[in-house]
Amino acid sequence: MQVIKKDLPKSQIELTVELSNEEFAPYIEKGAEKVSKEVKIEGFRPGKVPLNVLKQKIGEMTILEEAANLAIRKTIDEVVEKNTMGRQAVGQPQVNVTKLAPNNPLEYKVIVSILPEIALGKYKDLNIKPEEAKVEGKELERAMNDLREMRASEVIVDREVKMSDKAVVDIKMFLDKVPLEDGEHKELGLLLGKDYFVPGFDKKLVGAKKGEKRKFELPYPDNHHQKNLAGKMVEFEVTVKEVYDRILPELNDEFATFFQLKDLEELKKNLEASLLQEKKHRADLKNESELLSKIVADAKFGEFPEEIIQNELKNMLAELEQSVVRQGGKFEDYLSSLKKDRAALMLEMAPNAVKRIKSALIIRELAVIEKIAPTEHEIHEKIDELKKQYASNKEVMKMLEEPGYYTYLANILTNEKVIAKLKEWNYAKPGAK
Repeated sequence: MQVIKKDLPKSQIELTVELSNEEFAPYIEKGAEKVSKEVKIEGFRPGKVPLNVLKQKIGEMTILEEAANLAIRKTIDEVVEKNTMGRQAVGQPQVNVTKLAPNNPLEYKVIVSILPEIALGKYKDLNIKPEEAKVEGKELERAMNDLREMRASEVIVDREVKMSDKAVVDIKMFLDKVPLEDGEHKELGLLLGKDYFVPGFDKKLVGAKKGEKRKFELPYPDNHHQKNLAGKMVEFEVTVKEVYDRILPELNDEFATFFQLKDLEELKKNLEASLLQEKKHRADLKNESELLSKIVADAKFGEFPEEIIQNELKNMLAELEQSVVRQGGKFEDYLSSLKKDRAALMLEMAPNAVKRIKSALIIRELAVIEKIAPTEHEIHEKIDELKKQYASNKEVMKMLEEPGYYTYLANILTNEKVIAKLKEWNYAKPGAK
């Protein structure tokens, strides 16, 4: 078998593979046998039709095409593996038969995308001062207030709307007197003081009574997430349908019992610990991102194959869609609010996709160079831990038993170990200047 290798742009290689007449002959026999089992020829049992009879009945090219398929499936993995030594192939190879004729060698071409080459720069002793997480008094006070809001009781009242009330309203929105698409809301419950729509909206309702209609204009901020409204003056027509007085519970020991805690002090401690844990997680992600960005900036990368970028974009889009759905929204509505389709959003996300790919490649390269990997014991220990955690979930338990999950988990643990080492090498010690 002869293989000619040619380097292509964007980290792709082309392999031209030729099987001589002698090498291709056994596949022709197997192809004929396979085809003969699938066609019915009078006087012969399936799989027992002589080659010359088969050629007359179905044509020699049908047999050769089947033989070529068998030959490619048998040889392609070995060809790709030998010719991408030290470089990992990604995605599915593109295969094209280029020569196929009676009494001739078989030739096919394979185009393979491979991970780009990386030249690492400095990745140790970067002396990064990680952001520390702490809970400010105002944050705790705000969180306690949110808990009170959750436990508020509501009573319908026959009076004017005031701040901190809940108003049930009908809203119509216009831009240059033209009704906005998705700009009409029926019986929407608004907590005044939250400025759900736009800054200043709630103040425009203060003093209104049930049944009253108010018309007003408000400018949308230049950085508003609805790009079609950002920086525009929007007209509102609001009808008050109902007014609720909201009564917040007192912050005392009795209030703490709602959350199965003995007193207010214990509630504050638990809430502060929860806030601190959340802030530590966010700070950790930010610190990791800054660390990887510095290492990426000092590294040199070969060209990226288009396939790897497209795969990352699809992953990012799927993650975003899951996030929107988890929050109770519909992804198509989210796209409509942005005035974008999936293709346009993916184009906008492309720079971040490249950053993510570079970070992943850096981690992979460091794992190889520094010989960082989990032990078999650590992998099995993690699987056992997950089995205990999800013992009642049959789908998860089945997934944990699949052979491919071991490799997946090994990659996850490798990444975690590399990140831990990078922090150890690069984070400034507490108290260091």
